[in-house]
Amino acid sequence: MSTIQTQSYRRTRDHFEPQDIDPQEQRRLRGQLEQIDYAAFVANREVVGQALQGVEPATFQRLAVLTATARARWVAEALRQSESGAPSTPDQIARLTSARAAYEELAEAYEGLRRMVERGYVTLKA
Repeated sequence: MSTIQTQSYRRTRDHFEPQDIDPQEQRRLRGQLEQIDYAAFVANREVVGQALQGVEPATFQRLAVLTATARARWVAEALRQSESGAPSTPDQIARLTSARAAYEELAEAYEGLRRMVERGYVTLKA
């Protein structure tokens, strides 16, 4: 079983891979699985492509800047809290958690959009 490392968590791939069946049956099953994968590809291309029209390089730049800003705010908040040398209060931890969550969500959105372009679900305008 393989895993994919994303920014904040591991996603496990659990695709069934037959091994104890005869070669002809295995080819038939793999053909069916390819049809299923293709159906998912077509659905993603149609739905995501329609929902995310107008993606261009500037779109990526804006999202990258927003993500970098969120990351900087998260780390800056941690550094501010460390200046006093005292343990962080629950309110400070909540602010830090919120800042980290904002950064992680934006980073995942950036990677998700990149994957959508890479897989052909979204057409990048030149």
